[in-house]
Amino acid sequence: MDNSVDLIKINFSQDNLMVLNLAMAFIMFAISLDIKKEDFENLLIHPKPAIIGMIAQLAIMPLMTLGLVFLFNPPPSVALGMIAISACPGGNNSNYATHLAKGKTALAITTTSISVLFSVVSMPFLIWLGSNVIQSINHLGKPVSLNAFEMMKIVALLIVLPLVLGMFTTHQFPKLADKIRKPFKIISLSLFFLIIIGALLSNIQNIMNYVGKVFFIVLVLNAMALATGYWFSRLNKLTEAESRAISFETGIHNITLALIIIFNFFDGLGGMALVAAWYGIWDLISGFSLAMWWSKRDPEAVNF
Repeated sequence: MDNSVDLIKINFSQDNLMVLNLAMAFIMFAISLDIKKEDFENLLIHPKPAIIGMIAQLAIMPLMTLGLVFLFNPPPSVALGMIAISACPGGNNSNYATHLAKGKTALAITTTSISVLFSVVSMPFLIWLGSNVIQSINHLGKPVSLNAFEMMKIVALLIVLPLVLGMFTTHQFPKLADKIRKPFKIISLSLFFLIIIGALLSNIQNIMNYVGKVFFIVLVLNAMALATGYWFSRLNKLTEAESRAISFETGIHNITLALIIIFNFFDGLGGMALVAAWYGIWDLISGFSLAMWWSKRDPEAVNF
């Protein structure tokens, strides 16, 4: 096994990290402007779809990712990147993909917000657990030491706090929320693309040299995530529209958060950052391609 990808250096300064952190907070605030009190009220009345979505994201997806790690036996830093991605909550683009695919957008928005709230605890735990499993089968040359409390603090400050502030704005100042919702959504989407493109361009040589080592793994991981969300939902008797929403929630991840964790706690470990950056591009290509295909198929006409 060629472990040279573990040794590559990712160019990402403290200034870049500060910009990334601020962008993450802004993106989460923009997402939260779409969340309404009624979404949570509907969840209390009909909790099953959201519960199925949480199980797919927080249990089945991480377990299947570990299965891929054992199956492919990738370089340790690549394996850790896979774990970090599987531990991330759903990304903001999953809601738009669900809408485009004629899925249940309200369920996607609610599931995103719940997974974000859970991520304060679930993400540090899953990454800690995954890193320990990986070290037991293929060590990194030095042990990975994670400060779970510090990770929880960063997730809370950059993810949960902006989410709560956005929901508060929507509830208390609905006219203001309506006014800023569209421009903030455009800006947040632009920020996401700029972050990913910036990370790629500043490390273009490493990407050209090593992307072949992660391309297939990312493709399989993403396809597995989309399929897991969809088929687990169908097996549990959710509707086609609900299953499409859970598919995107499981397959499209918050890659900006993954990069923040990688640069804050893993010192930009080469394979991890490479996997995350490429997944951030690929899940948009695959997700929106699937959404376009589903958009031509009425969910009410799909029978099993």
